[in-house]
Amino acid sequence: MMSNLTTDNPVALQALMDETIFTNGFDFQTTQGAVSKAKDTEYIAVGIPSTDYLTQSVPDGTIRSGYIGHEQGKNELEVLGGEFIYQGNKDQGILFILRYEKYPYFSPAALDAFEKTIGALKLRKETVAVVNLANAHNPNDFKRIMQFFQPTKIILLGVEPASLKLPPIEHNSYMKGRIATVFNTFSFEEMFADVNKKKLFWNEFKTFIVS
Repeated sequence: MMSNLTTDNPVALQALMDETIFTNGFDFQTTQGAVSKAKDTEYIAVGIPSTDYLTQSVPDGTIRSGYIGHEQGKNELEVLGGEFIYQGNKDQGILFILRYEKYPYFSPAALDAFEKTIGALKLRKETVAVVNLANAHNPNDFKRIMQFFQPTKIILLGVEPASLKLPPIEHNSYMKGRIATVFNTFSFEEMFADVNKKKLFWNEFKTFIVS
């Protein structure tokens, strides 16, 4: 059963969130051990690729960017031009926070697992926001994250709450604030290495997203 951490910490409450939750099983079998060596060499520190980088203006005035040389081509989902560089859409209030130093967002294996996970809950990467705090452009400041993204659900994927000056939150547990709820869990790489961690994650995550 998911444990619910309520906090009176003024720093955490200043920014926090509202209860919420994901539905149906997912499968990592096809992604275990699937990180490609060739893929690993495509990126250098903090998601800067060795290949060409494109930017493009879109009608709402933001700038989208992408990498040429990635097998899927340019990243049409990346949004530039604001306080944060992120991928996807923040309108639904669902925010995934990562800290990948070698990749702009997920590793190839983690991306596959991420798409299957949210897809099982009728979500798409176009409808949720993903921010990588290893990107030097992005502030590692929880209050600024809350102000910019205005999320109601935040998922920490392998990001320690203490690194955002949040109170301790056990893995696969959540902390509820006035505005949003933070769900703390493992990185996909940790789940690839430990089937039990994957099961614990899924059992709680699907409840968190659909609640």
